[in-house]
Amino acid sequence: MLENDIRLSVKAALDEDLGHQDAHHNQSSHHRSQADITAQLIPSDKHAQAKLITREEGVFCGKAWAEQVFNQLGGEVALLWHVDDGDLLVPNQVLCELSGSARTILTGERTAMNFIQTLSGVATLTKTYVDKLAGTHAQLLDTRKTLPGLRTAQKYAVTCGGGVNHRIGLYDAFLIKENHIMACGNIMNAVTTARHLHQDKVVEVEVENMAELSQALAAQADIIMLDNFDISMMLEAVEINSQYKTDDSSSYRGAKLEVSGDVTLETIANFAKTGVDYISVGALTKHIRALDLSLRLQSE
Repeated sequence: MLENDIRLSVKAALDEDLGHQDAHHNQSSHHRSQADITAQLIPSDKHAQAKLITREEGVFCGKAWAEQVFNQLGGEVALLWHVDDGDLLVPNQVLCELSGSARTILTGERTAMNFIQTLSGVATLTKTYVDKLAGTHAQLLDTRKTLPGLRTAQKYAVTCGGGVNHRIGLYDAFLIKENHIMACGNIMNAVTTARHLHQDKVVEVEVENMAELSQALAAQADIIMLDNFDISMMLEAVEINSQYKTDDSSSYRGAKLEVSGDVTLETIANFAKTGVDYISVGALTKHIRALDLSLRLQSE
């Protein structure tokens, strides 16, 4: 899925810069490169070298996207990488050396850098949150609050920063929220129906109070999301969950607990210390500050 998404998202990004392809004809890479009218100022046979650097520290991510950019532009540029996804970066570090057609380097530079700066920004912020969880067993989860069209890319970046992916979309796990519960009648009905529809899918239930926590446990949810619980409620929920036993011979002994809501760099450590299993943070993929990059060109 990721490999296909990389190809499609890079194509869409290049189309933004170079104009959309004719619906009935595939443009050649040569034809696409001609669309950059500023690059036409440069002789077609002129070669150049360039260095991509970071101006600040962070976590690198986006190698495959940059490579795909220049592949789709015709492969006239060779990339020599000095970093891999997940590597820690320091200011003024060289990330990649490029050599080849000057036109192609300049045509592809912004698209390649857009992917790297965005995904590195996600990976960097993720690591900042993950570092706050040191000494606890809690794992940091992402959410579906991603930039449209970049779901898998951003979730991949989260893993590069040390985070863990929550469900990818609406198809790979159940997340039963307030409106689903209301439409189904109650938590038990919602969970029972989910099990009937897809026995192999994880069933998670969002709860807003202790009464709903008890209902989700009785329904034997796999994961229970504690929505906007304060610390005292989290501690109580962890205790109730750890002591939970069914009245029958079921092997169910409680759920994994996830905290959601009001999670910041200031609150996450104390939330994790309550003993919950997961903490989900929408900011990882929606509050993005791009990594500051620079590409320096040198003619051959």
